[in-house]
Amino acid sequence: MNIAIVIFDGAEELDFVGPWEVFTMVNATFKIKKIDKADQVYFVSETGGQITCAKGMRVLPDHSFATAPTADVILIPGGQGTRREVQNPAMLNWIAAQAATSKWVTSVCTGSMVLAAAGPARGKRITTHWGAVEEVRKRGDAAEVVTGQRWVVDGNVVTSAGVSAGIDMALWLVGQIHGSDIGAVVVKFMEYDPKPPFPFAR
Repeated sequence: MNIAIVIFDGAEELDFVGPWEVFTMVNATFKIKKIDKADQVYFVSETGGQITCAKGMRVLPDHSFATAPTADVILIPGGQGTRREVQNPAMLNWIAAQAATSKWVTSVCTGSMVLAAAGPARGKRITTHWGAVEEVRKRGDAAEVVTGQRWVVDGNVVTSAGVSAGIDMALWLVGQIHGSDIGAVVVKFMEYDPKPPFPFAR
């Protein structure tokens, strides 16, 4: 599988680093289980130049839109940069073109707003970070903006709530692509068993 994680200035770090860890841990699992295959996981940006993320992390993408392979899976993170990218024709056109043949089109947080603007999530049920729900609803691109769910599936479009929810969504997707047995091993190797020291205030 070709898994394209799209990044841009102002992208929220854990929105894409969490899923990156999940998707690349699949390859580590294949090696340990002596399975002779691997997914290609790569970062894509509009120009291929260095990206500065929301909290200051700097990332050098593997590809530009012009050089990226055809993706089987697309992931769009959220962050303040989505407010710009939702009006960026280069971003929207690339997503639309890739989504036409992708098996899965996914987002984390306000990345769903970009997916809806680009077309793949338009008229579908989506979710986003709790703090952005009304903003996404006001855009009017989605059929419904769901609250209270870590991820939402509508056809081949999978959107997740904010930041850490992208990890859950990516793990679910691994189960769909490679089976629950591989997914369970990834969870174990990641020691993914969240027990936060403070309650989540709803």
